[in-house]
Amino acid sequence: MLEVHRTYQARIRNHAQVAESLNRHGWSASKLWNVANYHSREVWEETGEIPDHEELKDELKAHPKYKGLHSQSSQRVLEELAEAFNSWYSSDDDRDNPPGYRKENYYDQQGRRVHEEHPRSTVTWKQNGIRHDTKNNRVRLSKGANHKEHPRAWEYILVEYENRPGVTVENLQQVRAVYDQQNERWELHLVCKDEIETPDAPGNETAGIDLGISNFAAVAYSTEETDLYPGNRLKQDGYYFPKEIAKCDDSGGERATRLHAKWSERRTHFFHSLAKHIVQRCIEKGVGRINVGDLEGVREDENADSKNWGRHGNLDLHGWAFDRFTSILEYKSKVEGIEVVKVSERDTSKTCCVCGREDGSQRVERGLYVCEACDAAFNADVNGAENVRLDINQSNSESSASLDEDRSTGWLAQPGVYLYDLSSGFQPQAQVVDCKP
Repeated sequence: MLEVHRTYQARIRNHAQVAESLNRHGWSASKLWNVANYHSREVWEETGEIPDHEELKDELKAHPKYKGLHSQSSQRVLEELAEAFNSWYSSDDDRDNPPGYRKENYYDQQGRRVHEEHPRSTVTWKQNGIRHDTKNNRVRLSKGANHKEHPRAWEYILVEYENRPGVTVENLQQVRAVYDQQNERWELHLVCKDEIETPDAPGNETAGIDLGISNFAAVAYSTEETDLYPGNRLKQDGYYFPKEIAKCDDSGGERATRLHAKWSERRTHFFHSLAKHIVQRCIEKGVGRINVGDLEGVREDENADSKNWGRHGNLDLHGWAFDRFTSILEYKSKVEGIEVVKVSERDTSKTCCVCGREDGSQRVERGLYVCEACDAAFNADVNGAENVRLDINQSNSESSASLDEDRSTGWLAQPGVYLYDLSSGFQPQAQVVDCKP
């Protein structure tokens, strides 16, 4: 059996009755975030270290703000903050700032700040804080100790929800209350565990994926067919949103928070759409295994020093969330019976996938790889993907035998190109010319 988790977005039917309680918990989550943020900054200034979520829990579990939520909900807030600090700490981009405080500023007509409030943050309840009534589509969400102002019958929030037709919510593992600022109402995200029969692999073929910056992914199939997925839209967002966030007067204010959320949502949609499209293509090609280039250490050279990719290259690389994409790909592939294996990327960009010659100068310009030994000319990213598919660094593999074959390069020179559209996902480009004749 295979365990999978599914998230369902549900509308709250009794919103008028529960909105105030959810507001209080959303505000409490923001206050706890701010308290933990202040503590983390103090530790950073004193020691140069960022406390992890376990240290934050030990330090703040007796704090009054910690009791504004159910204990597991408070723990999730601290986990999110620790993740945000780790992301900032590991960044090489000098423009990045540590996680901001969660607050909203309100101004009068003359532009003077009138007052400040905490925004409604997402609140997460795990299993110990949930009671699920499957017959009536209701969930009881435990209140934080600070909000238990009534007799025991009112120590929880009873939320009635409405899901999409035909969807049954079972084995509920987690509930997230998310405030929709545009519609000014709360909604529920219900995370359920499901067990399915482990599916058979679609076939015995192997695909190779090379992840990059200009082309986010190049995919090579053993059926002598290749695909390219440009990362233009992802890069455009990577330039646009930081600039807009930098214009905000308050890095933790309402507009900056909305921009961060929208940017994250667009990245997530891109990764899910890309993984879904690649998996579907693999099913069509009878692929049972996907080799993905292991990019661990891509930010470091052989001396463990940070590589300098240039100003724009470093900015691109910082937003290059290949680990996150690979995790999504692994999950979607597993559901279809496809194995995902990380393989070494060493020399895959330097080696000719047709004859096996290794020469770092053969990539003569962006997008073009020319082999002086066999006169082959083809797309450079596709060459890397094919070498990842062959796993050329694996001893006693079938790669050496494959390289000895008389192989046509037409499919390497003109791969299929799929462009990303926010509404429809990835669609094939009508006509592609990827390298010079």
